[in-house]
Amino acid sequence: MEEKNMMTETHSASNSPSKDPSVTVIEKQTQRRIFKIIVIGDSNVGKTCLTYRFCTGKFPDKTEATIGVDFRERTVDVDGEQIKLQLWDTAGQERFRKSMVQHYYRNVHAVVFVYDVTKMSSFENMPGWIEECDRHNLNLEIPRILVGNKCDMTDKVAVNTNLAQKFADSHTMPLFETSAKDEEKANHIDAIFLTLAHKLKNSKPMMSPFVGPGGYPNNVQVVTVGKSPESRGLQKMSTEDKQDQCSC
Repeated sequence: MEEKNMMTETHSASNSPSKDPSVTVIEKQTQRRIFKIIVIGDSNVGKTCLTYRFCTGKFPDKTEATIGVDFRERTVDVDGEQIKLQLWDTAGQERFRKSMVQHYYRNVHAVVFVYDVTKMSSFENMPGWIEECDRHNLNLEIPRILVGNKCDMTDKVAVNTNLAQKFADSHTMPLFETSAKDEEKANHIDAIFLTLAHKLKNSKPMMSPFVGPGGYPNNVQVVTVGKSPESRGLQKMSTEDKQDQCSC
């Protein structure tokens, strides 16, 4: 990670003022590193709910479609160091995000790709989001994570875990399946962002890529998702894609 892109904030701390002139007041300045994490994916997959859950510890009472960019932050302790994570959540709909794209992708330290496990189309659109990152020069050294949200809706699951794992492996990303709404799965969301925080602190890639001739890690099966006849064959494991009313 280039040092010029590292954001920091300075905090000053000193002991209580002393009236005794023989006592020297020592002021200590510390710098807190700040990392920008963007959360991207289709509209209605739950990006806002994920960031809200991580930053506030609860599910939002009311959710509305994000217009432009939603911004939240949380400071976490990683091996004794205070690190601030800035979470940038953009609108999934093109008409709301077109004017913000250039600013959104500037000085990014990590990417979280989110799809809805109950909506196959949101998973099929993942290659498009990855391509958008590539167009804005987010290289593979920047940590990336794939997240399947709404896994509490077990009776509506359309994206099989095995299919999602193969896709994640082919793009050198770890896969997390979670639910921003389910209280029992709230720890999973902390694990997602804390995993990123540890990797960012140590400036290490999320997985060690052993790149083969085709540009993909060795021993990895490349999975293409989309609307081709071949990709439809992968959908035999899924149930009917149903619409969800969540606007987060």
